[in-house]
Amino acid sequence: MRRGTDYLSSLNDGRKVMVDGEAIENVTDHPAFAGVARSAARLFDAADDDPEMQHIDPRLGPDPVNRVYALPLTQEGLAGRRKSIAKWAELTHGFLGRTPDHVGGIFAAYDLGADVFARGGQGYADNVRRFRKRIANESLYLTYTIIPPQDDRSKIGNEHAEPKQVHVVEERDDGIVLRGAQMLGTSAAIADYVYMTCLLPLNPGDEDFAISCVVPCGAPGLRWYSRTPYAVGKPSVWDYPLSTRLDETDSLAVLDNVFVPWEDVFVYRDIDILRAQTSETEFRTYGNSQAQIRLAAKLKFLIGLAYRMVESNNVVHLPGVQEKLGEIAALAAMVEGMVHAAEANAIVIDGAYVPAARFIHAPMALQADTYPRVLNIIRDLAGAGMIQTPSSVHDFTSLETADDVARYYSGANSDAVDRVKLFKLAWDAIGSELAGRHHQYEIFYSGPPFAMKMLNAQKYGYEEATALVDGFLDTYDMDTTVMDR
Repeated sequence: MRRGTDYLSSLNDGRKVMVDGEAIENVTDHPAFAGVARSAARLFDAADDDPEMQHIDPRLGPDPVNRVYALPLTQEGLAGRRKSIAKWAELTHGFLGRTPDHVGGIFAAYDLGADVFARGGQGYADNVRRFRKRIANESLYLTYTIIPPQDDRSKIGNEHAEPKQVHVVEERDDGIVLRGAQMLGTSAAIADYVYMTCLLPLNPGDEDFAISCVVPCGAPGLRWYSRTPYAVGKPSVWDYPLSTRLDETDSLAVLDNVFVPWEDVFVYRDIDILRAQTSETEFRTYGNSQAQIRLAAKLKFLIGLAYRMVESNNVVHLPGVQEKLGEIAALAAMVEGMVHAAEANAIVIDGAYVPAARFIHAPMALQADTYPRVLNIIRDLAGAGMIQTPSSVHDFTSLETADDVARYYSGANSDAVDRVKLFKLAWDAIGSELAGRHHQYEIFYSGPPFAMKMLNAQKYGYEEATALVDGFLDTYDMDTTVMDR
């Protein structure tokens, strides 16, 4: 299986990542990406070192592959997938939102639903299955860009006078040529491939925008425009432990006549199949089950952070503190419980075990409320503690400041070094630029909150609920008395 060193070496492929007006020569050496690239490398090492994260799937070949890419054929296999995803999530504390298991899981769902892609021709289904094998056997890191750039959201495709969205500009015997832009490439700077498609509804006449394909992140003609990196300019890892090591960055993909060979194309100029690839496969279930496993790990980490802070202030026993701890514990337990419920109630499709969609979509529908609520409670518990910390680690080493810092920044049961270290971590998780990005990211993780609630309404399945009501209505009529049995 892939090692972290192999992964890091592969990133020096000539990719064009633009930061502050310049193209980065090697992302693994640049302060914006060096820390997060090494955090990702540790994921590959962890999987290669842990036999429980590996399995052999005869459909993929004779060699062990990472379970995070699995299409489980048993209930135990589904549990193994969940445990492996959780191990990765715990290594990053849930702060890497686009680890390889997310889009890797989507392609497992596409493999299961390959007949949808075959509607455009069997070759497209073969392409899906072939590339999914590559993902698993090579431990590929994929991100995706699945919506056009924000401008006039009342228009789509050719409704724009000069469309910015990625579209086909040339068809060749050996492939297609793409031009335009697409967002939001989370982790694109450190990924191997980007999966490009459009999740927004298209109109007849928009066929040039109806594509689904993969492109190497270092493909000629592809440029990545990174948002402001949060790892740059920080005094030390100790001061910003999350920002310096777990800022995956988000990038706009700009394609200037990028060539895509036919074997990497899954949907071509077909609006109906483009829609069906997400609505008629387990795209959302497999992708979002990984997302909820990650969120459960992240909430558990935040609860631990909150508990350590109130412990440092010796206020754990106060009723008001207990109330707030109890609320965030309940929110975290509900997400974790839904993950296990989805697994326990899995359905079988063509021999593969798929988490129950009802229990995946429910926490997704509430995520835009859950995550901000947890952050607000932790802010209440922290008070001014996250703000009143020394400016940097240098205050501990300077002869002019060290004595004061050591005396006045200690906690009820910890010295100044441990207390400040804890509260700086809390600030990086709750109040820093990185924290603000994660706040926004979790709210809109799968799209606008109203859309996730609508999806949950559509996917819930009301048969059991309405049967209970109908059954009760049948137990009485206008002549029924309390003496009837």
